[in-house]
Amino acid sequence: MATATHKIPVKALIFDMDGTMIDNMMIHHRAWQKKLKELGLEMTLDEVKRDIHGVNSEIIKRLFGDRFNEEEIAQIAWDKEAAYREIYADKIKMLPGLQQFLDTAKALQIPMGIGTAAPKENAEFAVEALHLEPYFQTVVHSDMVDRGKPDPQVFEMVAARLQVDLKDCLIFEDSPTGAKAAANGNAQAIILNTTHTQDEFAHIEQIKHFMLDYRDLILTKEDGKFYLHV
Repeated sequence: MATATHKIPVKALIFDMDGTMIDNMMIHHRAWQKKLKELGLEMTLDEVKRDIHGVNSEIIKRLFGDRFNEEEIAQIAWDKEAAYREIYADKIKMLPGLQQFLDTAKALQIPMGIGTAAPKENAEFAVEALHLEPYFQTVVHSDMVDRGKPDPQVFEMVAARLQVDLKDCLIFEDSPTGAKAAANGNAQAIILNTTHTQDEFAHIEQIKHFMLDYRDLILTKEDGKFYLHV
């Protein structure tokens, strides 16, 4: 295990889901690429990785303008996410070290929540498949917010439900858009480099640490306060 060199005070932990708790972004990228091709829009995987982020309805409107009505947008999003769940059902697993990290956090009684841009069905799919219910006090998904990341609304809702100020939360993210949402909420972030390289986050402040998985993280409780050592 790597030697801990930095001590971060925290009152609560907030996790993005896709690419942060599970390494599933390439499956999402391929599902989007296939669906967009059906709609007449050819995109390379690099283009999908760069441009496809946020809430599904916002993505579709950004790419196609007013070509589709609300009902059609909802159907497109549903088809894409259903394909994702079917592909991923027998492959889903947590990133290395996350199970142990969650067990430690639960034992220390650190408040934890999930704030994801995924739709309700995907959030429930992951929580149930990975047996995450005992660890998280709340899960906020895209169907519950009006504004997608980089707006911090999803994280603000999680923090409010945990009864902790967002600025006192530590957010785990994997994307520049999610990291920007954390920064816009004046919260500190730790980045999982499952999907994006470190240099893609150069313009974003308040990032405390970059990592590939959770294996080298240490949590402690000292004098009634929680600390993450990285």
